[in-house]
Amino acid sequence: MPKLLEVTNLTANYGSTQALFGINFSIEQGKITTILGANGAGKTTTLRALCQTVRTTGSIKIGGEEVVGRATESVVRMGVAHVPDGRGTFTGLSVEENLKLGSFTRKDKAEVALDMERMYTRFPRLKERRMQQAGTLSGGEQQMLAISRALMLRPKLLLLDEPSFGLAPLIVAEIFRIMREINKQDQVTMLLVEQNASLALDLADEAYLLETGRVAISGPCETIKNDETVRRVYLGY
Repeated sequence: MPKLLEVTNLTANYGSTQALFGINFSIEQGKITTILGANGAGKTTTLRALCQTVRTTGSIKIGGEEVVGRATESVVRMGVAHVPDGRGTFTGLSVEENLKLGSFTRKDKAEVALDMERMYTRFPRLKERRMQQAGTLSGGEQQMLAISRALMLRPKLLLLDEPSFGLAPLIVAEIFRIMREINKQDQVTMLLVEQNASLALDLADEAYLLETGRVAISGPCETIKNDETVRRVYLGY
């Protein structure tokens, strides 16, 4: 499979503080890749670097096009959708208004309407609450809305930051089941940052373990989750 994302010697800084130290990784088109690591390892910073919301050097190529140096809006127009940590829904807007915002770069209005109905089919709770303010939804419903809004872009690459955080296990299982379905049926390439290593390794194809801003270990998820030393030292289970 061709590489959709290729990251080479990527560094990232918050002011004078360096968070990433020359990391390298890639994602095959249509695959799910996960980034694992302890708090402060650089997982969220990696997603922010891909969106160009932190200062970066190195190279980030999406479909062969360089990302570094572009405005964040330009990265979105390249087909990169980001579901940030903490959901990131527009709490004062309705469910439907949030979904419409997700498609703001698109001109194919008829297809947008079809995609909205597709989101409601995948997440029936959102259809029941389509005119409800997003801020009044439960945590699980807000996460479903955040993922749906990102998918309204019809992204080439979907970035997900801690989608299980703060949610009940049954809701997490439902969301991860739907993410797997979206990947298989729609061939949406995903990069998943997740604190729950066991969940992430079950969903993804490839994994990268970050340690203080550097790639410590990488490989197929099956290999990593079956390596007792890796599980004990890096993953904590």
